[in-house]
Formats: sequence, C-alpha cells, structure tokens
Amino acid sequence: MQSTERFSALYIRDFRLFWIGQLISLSGTWMQSVAQGWLVYSLTKSPFYLGIVAASAALPILLFTFLGGVVADRFPKRNILLLTQALSIVPALLLGILAHLNVVTVWHVALLAAFLGTINAFDIPVRQSFLIEMVGKGHIVNAIALNSAAFHGARLIGPVIAGLSITYFGIPACFYINALSFVAVIIALATMKTRGDLMVKSEGLINDFMRGIHFIKGNKKIIHVIILIAVFSFVGLPYITLLPVFAEEVFHRGARGFGFLVSASGIGALTAALGLASRGDIKNKTRFMSVAALCFSSAMIFFSISNNFYVSLVIIMFVGWGMVSYLASANSYIQVSVPDELRGRVMSVYSFVFLGTVPIGNALMGIVADKIGTTHTVTIAGMICIIASAVFAKKYLKDNE
Repeated sequence: MQSTERFSALYIRDFRLFWIGQLISLSGTWMQSVAQGWLVYSLTKSPFYLGIVAASAALPILLFTFLGGVVADRFPKRNILLLTQALSIVPALLLGILAHLNVVTVWHVALLAAFLGTINAFDIPVRQSFLIEMVGKGHIVNAIALNSAAFHGARLIGPVIAGLSITYFGIPACFYINALSFVAVIIALATMKTRGDLMVKSEGLINDFMRGIHFIKGNKKIIHVIILIAVFSFVGLPYITLLPVFAEEVFHRGARGFGFLVSASGIGALTAALGLASRGDIKNKTRFMSVAALCFSSAMIFFSISNNFYVSLVIIMFVGWGMVSYLASANSYIQVSVPDELRGRVMSVYSFVFLGTVPIGNALMGIVADKIGTTHTVTIAGMICIIASAVFAKKYLKDNE
C-alpha cells in the first residue's frame, strides 16, 4: 500500500538510524568534495585537472558498478555497507595527512579519488537497493526523497563549513573531519536489525547480471528514463567540477564563494527533496520529470551567462531543484517497477548510467573548458541538456497516454 503520510519512512527505526548517520557522514563528504576541488585548483589553476580528478573518482563506477549490483543481490547488504564505510575512512585520512605535511600533488589526489570511487562502485548499488528492504514498497518514494534530503541537506551544510574551515584552519581539516564522520554511519549500521535479502539462486556472474539487463530491455519507459539520466550525467552534472573556476575567475570570490555556490545549489536540491518527501508520492511522475528536466537544463544556461554573483546564487538553486526533482522521481519510478530479486542489478545499471558516465563527461568538459572557456562550455552543455529534455518530455507524455 502506497503511503501518503509526510516523512513516513522516518517512523521506521532502521531507516531513521540510517538517515541520521547518512546526514552526518554526507556533511563530511561534501566538506571533502569542496576541499578536494579547491586543493586541485590551488595546485594547478587548471579546469583540465579538475576534470581529471573528478574523472578518476567516477571511472571505477564505470568499470565495477555492474559487479557491485550482483554483489548487492548475493550478500547481506548491511554487511557490505559496513565494509565500504570503514574503507572510505582511508582515502580521507591519507589526503588529510598529505595535505597537512604539504607534500600532496594532484596525482596523489587523483589516485585516492580513484580508490574511493572503487569503494563507491560497490557501495552505491547496495545502498540504493537496501532502501526498499528497510522501508518496503509503500514507503520507498518517501525514503528516496528523504535520502536525497539528507544528501542535499549535507550539500548545504558541508560546503559552507568547508569554505570557512579552509579560510581559517586550512584544507587538511576538511579531510580529517570527513574521516571522522564515517563513524556515524558505521554505528547506525551496526545497530540495525535489517540485514538485506539475498539472491535465492545464482546462475553465475554473467547470467545473474544479464537477467537485470533483459528486464530493462523489456521496459521501454525505464529505458527512456535511463537515457535522459545518461545525457545529464555526461554533459550536465560535470558543471559542478567547474564551479571553482566560476568562483575564482568569473565572480572573484575565492574559496568562500565556491562554498556558497555549492551550497546554493544544495538549497535548491534540498527544497526539491523535502517537497517530494512531504508529498508522499507523485501521481503523474512522467509529467513531473519532464518539468524538472527542463528546469534543470534552462537554469544551467542562465547560470553560465550570468556575471552577477548574487543572481547566480539564485539561478543555481533552480539548477539543484531541477536535477534532484528529476533524479529522485526517476529513482523511485525504477525501484517500484522492478522485481525484488533483481533490484540490486537493475539499480547497478541506474548507478552506472547516473555516475559511470560522469568520468567521461568530466574529462571532456575539462578539456573543452581549457580550450574555449568555462562559461562557454557550460552554456553548450545546457543547450544539449535542454534539447534532450524536450525530446524525452515528448516521449514521456506519449508513453503516459
């Protein structure tokens, strides 16, 4: 039965523990994201290297996330998440030490980003498919929205703290705080009762994975949703890696300006997530996704051509709102459409498309920005996204007839 209560998933003990731990840990993760971007830009003054480091973090997802989906269905999900969270402490701690000793290079950052990306290739599909096992199908839309709210609430809190920490305490402090923040999730997972369902019967690694692919191939609506996610991930999401350039060269605001830009996007994203959570469910998801996709794409174009810092802060809120509204709706749309025994594998495809295409996009955006300028690059990316959004809005509405 579909829940219509506001924030209903928080009444479930295991999800509540998970959500609180996530909020703490993700705040640290966003601190590291800002500090890492600023560190790379400080070392190189190049958008190319910003793209390379971002690509290093996402490339392992391109390579290993399908394996992560099979693992998600084969082993207790809680145990896998305990392992991935413990391992995630290592790169944060090492980055902090290297930066503290002033011996860090851009290649150290890239290698540690790749290590964390490998962990995430297993963590993400497990985490996505674990949500429904904590709350059930009746609360999954609410749980996904609340999970997005935690992510983007942290996106609001973390970058502001990071900007101030970098200014007053230095970059290493952000990495040390992030390493400590993972303890909150580990404690939450350790006290949960939910373990995660297991695959009833394995037919071998390849055959297990192909069952998920065959399910997706047989569902045209899911294919349409996933293709637009791929376009956004390839040319839309990489705009985030170029925000240090906007902060420094376009707006002349430095580290604090960078933190406020990321946080403004987080305000829009958090508004979207809380709006979805408070609604309980969306009756016409395809129509809502069409509006959200067009909002994200058009706002990205306006952001790229704005020269006023305060106007840009407002515009980037709409970028965040549109992106999260589309992705959260798409996530729940897919999860409620897939059989329980295939969820880990199908969500690994979602994760692959959502995050696995980002390394290519980050590298491409970095190279193009180096050649034609960052603002022109983001403008072109926004135009591609708005064309794709219009095409697929037509398909969504046609599928819904």
